[in-house]
Amino acid sequence: MSSIAADTSTAAPDAEKTARAKKALFGAWLGFYVDLFDIYLPVIVLAPAAVYFQATGASAGTIALINGSVFAATLIGRPLGAMLFGHLADKFGRRRITVISVTGFGVTTLAIGLLPGYQQIGILAVILLIALRFIDGVFLGGEYTSATPTALEQSAKERRGLNGAIISTGFPLAYCSIALITLGLLQIMPAQGIDSAYVQWGWRIPFFIGAVLSVGFAFWYSRSVEDSEEWQQSEKVKTPLLELFKGSSGRDFLQVFVLTTGLWFTSYMLTTVLPGLMKSEAKLSPNSTTLALVIANAIVVAVYMGSGLLSQKVGRRPMLIAGGLLCMFIAPIPYTLIASGNVQTFGTALILLIAVTVLISVPWGCLTTYLTERFTLGVRASGYGLGYSLGMVIPAFYAYIQSGLSAFMPLPYTAVVLLCLGGLLTVVGAVLSPETRDVDMR
Repeated sequence: MSSIAADTSTAAPDAEKTARAKKALFGAWLGFYVDLFDIYLPVIVLAPAAVYFQATGASAGTIALINGSVFAATLIGRPLGAMLFGHLADKFGRRRITVISVTGFGVTTLAIGLLPGYQQIGILAVILLIALRFIDGVFLGGEYTSATPTALEQSAKERRGLNGAIISTGFPLAYCSIALITLGLLQIMPAQGIDSAYVQWGWRIPFFIGAVLSVGFAFWYSRSVEDSEEWQQSEKVKTPLLELFKGSSGRDFLQVFVLTTGLWFTSYMLTTVLPGLMKSEAKLSPNSTTLALVIANAIVVAVYMGSGLLSQKVGRRPMLIAGGLLCMFIAPIPYTLIASGNVQTFGTALILLIAVTVLISVPWGCLTTYLTERFTLGVRASGYGLGYSLGMVIPAFYAYIQSGLSAFMPLPYTAVVLLCLGGLLTVVGAVLSPETRDVDMR
């Protein structure tokens, strides 16, 4: 009888720990999904309604400057948010910071959805939009910084590769969701000038959806997810941010920065260059382009899962090296075929788009797990958040770099140079890294 009682008492804590780990994993995935849903709002939803925030007869240069500033404001805010919230998460707890950051970008997203346009308040509409996107970026930088380490610290070592990949699928699934919502709205209310329904109010609907998702997630997370036992039982670092940049941690961070800078150079090609190329060179309509991108991103979900599982077998380092090499030597081939302007059918364009997207996505399937394993417990949130976010900074000037390269080659082919550069930096960063698969997360 005593033996049975002992087995029961042991099983109960194990079951409770497993349940906590599952909630933390779901919370990290849902948080990342909501995060990326918010990121894509101005890129996809506002694009057809951009005239709402512009003066009548604005020049192409002015329009490009406004659009670039809206996009850049979020990118600038994210590293600052990762720095602030990562430090606070390492010091005071990941759950609390996740709730604060998600609530923050939910409220900010709602505020953007309520903004009046240029017709109502003039240039102030643009200023408020850019300012709110900056604030949004700061809060967005805190979500993955906090929630992801919480989940992976509670994952069994043999499942970290898969669990990290599951969290990462929030990225392509968010893209698919918001692209389909926008496509559906445009079918019901086409964006046909400043007075059309979509331009005046239709674009607000996805913003309101994003705000509700954010606040709802924050409420659930605050009631359902706990900080990992590893963090609760650890001796807290007094100044996590300073410790991150000192000694061996500082060298580790520099190596991670090289790696993620390379990965963001490859990713920006997918998000900022390929959609336009499908329209200008493959001659696809906006709706056909959106459909092709949704299909490609749906396939990326499977790529992430496969990459995460394979990294559990062969290690994170080989997967990152292989991903960089694919970006350097293989991905430029289907991209160049699209850029050539010789693709004439939707089927051919779709196959080439899927090929480029899949090849570039391979290393991303294990990146979440790798970054979490790369830093010690006391500075993990800071290291993960800043390692992920600061890598965006240099590639954020992608369009300007392309413009400079266009003096030496046709503009569509400049992305090949940056794709190869991104692959090279990824390989260098991965080669300089130790293997992290068997790291003790405690």
